[in-house]
Amino acid sequence: MEHKKPAITLSSLDMDRLEALMEKLPANFPGFAALEAELDRADVLDPQEMPANVVTMNSTVRFTLLESGKDQTLTLVYPKEADGSPDKVSVFAPVGTALLGLRVGDVFELPSPTGKAVTVKVDAITYQPESAGELHR
Repeated sequence: MEHKKPAITLSSLDMDRLEALMEKLPANFPGFAALEAELDRADVLDPQEMPANVVTMNSTVRFTLLESGKDQTLTLVYPKEADGSPDKVSVFAPVGTALLGLRVGDVFELPSPTGKAVTVKVDAITYQPESAGELHR
């Protein structure tokens, strides 16, 4: 039984940048189809209207894996900024795609490498460019 995905909200700036990036990538790029599906269902707001509790590109997010109780903090980045550091995740990675546009308190299921879904809860956004006034980052 699949959980209903939480509604997502994107800034128009993130949407424009992600669509431009995707136009340059082959449709079989890893994560392309999943990200495209998320963009298609997103509500879009101007960056200055973005609520501070929404995960946007370059946001730093703290979340908990509910099955293990383990919490993690990641910054959601574009692929060119995903330099392999453990505190960054590409928007094309499954967890990156899943986090984009969520709100604090949202819970979602994520397929794990073992094939068993893990449940993730967004606990906090410790940095969001829009609420920091960095609307054109």
